[in-house]
Amino acid sequence: METKSRKMKFTDLKDMLKQSGEAYADKTAYMFKTEKEGEFDTISHGEFRNRINALGTELINMGLKDKRIAVISENRYEWQLAYLAIVTGTGIVVPLDKALPDNEIESLILRSQVEAIFYSSKYDNIMNELKEKKNTNLKYFISMDLEKSTDGIYSQKELLEKGKKLLEQGNREFLDAKIDAEKMGIMLFTSGTTAISKAVMLSHKNIVSNVMDIIQSFDLDENDRLLSFLPLHHVFECTVGFLYPMAIGCCICFSEGVKHMADNIKEFQITVMISVPAVFDVIYRKLMKTIEKKGMLPKVRKGVKITQALLKIGIDVRRKLFNEIHQNLGGKLRLAVAGGAALDPETEKGFNEIGIALYQGYGLTETSPVIAAETPKNHRLGSIGKKFPSLEVKIDNPNEEGVGELMAKGPSIMLGYYENEEATKSTLEPDGWLHTGDLARIDKDGYIYISGRKKSVIVLNNGKNVFPEELEILLNKIEGIKESFVYEKKEEDGDVKVCVKIVFDREMIKELYNIEGDENIREFLWKKVKEVNGMMPKYKAIREMKITEEELIKTTTLKIKRHEELKKTLGK
Repeated sequence: METKSRKMKFTDLKDMLKQSGEAYADKTAYMFKTEKEGEFDTISHGEFRNRINALGTELINMGLKDKRIAVISENRYEWQLAYLAIVTGTGIVVPLDKALPDNEIESLILRSQVEAIFYSSKYDNIMNELKEKKNTNLKYFISMDLEKSTDGIYSQKELLEKGKKLLEQGNREFLDAKIDAEKMGIMLFTSGTTAISKAVMLSHKNIVSNVMDIIQSFDLDENDRLLSFLPLHHVFECTVGFLYPMAIGCCICFSEGVKHMADNIKEFQITVMISVPAVFDVIYRKLMKTIEKKGMLPKVRKGVKITQALLKIGIDVRRKLFNEIHQNLGGKLRLAVAGGAALDPETEKGFNEIGIALYQGYGLTETSPVIAAETPKNHRLGSIGKKFPSLEVKIDNPNEEGVGELMAKGPSIMLGYYENEEATKSTLEPDGWLHTGDLARIDKDGYIYISGRKKSVIVLNNGKNVFPEELEILLNKIEGIKESFVYEKKEEDGDVKVCVKIVFDREMIKELYNIEGDENIREFLWKKVKEVNGMMPKYKAIREMKITEEELIKTTTLKIKRHEELKKTLGK
């Protein structure tokens, strides 16, 4: 499908907003629920761009030209408005992780030297504290929720109105602002699975080159509706779930949380969603449970055989045949993209069989973020698809199986880590190649398969490699296991043991297997671990197990903080 945006070339985010704004001015950019069921408020792409210009104009008027400005809140329209008003003419945007404790928020505000911050009422206490302490560079505290500026706290709504008046009076400072596409425009803190998160410096060129690659790879258009669920400070959601829809005139709707996701998909008639694999696993399991309870499983299995055979001769009747399943998801969902962790091939296959394309993408904060993705043209189960058009990839130092560290080079690779030359040097080669820290192999057709993190790989005494992620995917499929953490333990005699910590669901184990009591649960889980061992070469076998009901330590994008979890598990 040839869309208007396919032909567009952007130099920076301001240029992207201008071109797409002209093409899709009257299309809906946002939909919001109202008090009345089935009735929605909307904002058009044209109106949204007018508001960006107004807010940006007032920010420059306040003396914030070329300054650093932070944004922190739950996913909402005001976050996106602030982000673009900062980055497309005012200064440098610093998105902060909404789930951080107060002391870490303070630490990042100090490290990034921001002079203003946009925030929602959830952060009133910490902001009031910082205002009293006066230990940061913050001059402007801007509330997304205040109707009027009070007690030295500014109202985002009021700043917007002031900016509109300035524009009417002919103020063109923001409108005519020039963007240096090669300089840092965005400062992003990595989700920090280690003690000190690194600040990644990204330019406009980095981001728009990735957006243009996404436009070439997927066939979304101005008629699509996307559900925003993953935290917006995370570059995957920000680029793929916010800036890309802006570029193609798509409509964004905000999820009210994981519990409301299925309802939100129905209410907003969502056509596309982007999330982490864990979310798609939950949706798929629920769908299968419902099918099973209704006694429809044999019928669905038969249907899959028929539709797969017809697909081979170019006939697609999946949506028609599985209409009831589609209606459970609003009836319009056609595309889902997973990123941030490995996708269970069974979930991917299951979605595709019923006629919802589920593709896997891969990237890093440092690469703005997408390096490779499965697309309608290029998908192979278990792979992360092929590299994006503007990038080069290679495998560094491959072993006999072709597995080595994945490296990438191209216009979306970061400028470096802020004030951290040492880390920049160890990640970025002088010739522009970036070390991803992930082990992978590339097949003869160019499909990339990720084996696991270079840092988390377990090297046995015989030199063999065990990838924890591979075992965790298999264990997490077992009903009754919420999550698992595979790690290594070095014995006094030098032996390296593969071990696992399993977070189990007591209720589910009782309900499904009628098993109660810690000892019986342990016995049951060990039996399941042995079954997984049986699917693997002997050297990969898990030899020791711990069980708990306590959640693993994770980042806000639900990745295990391996370093911290290991310390806790080994009691160090």
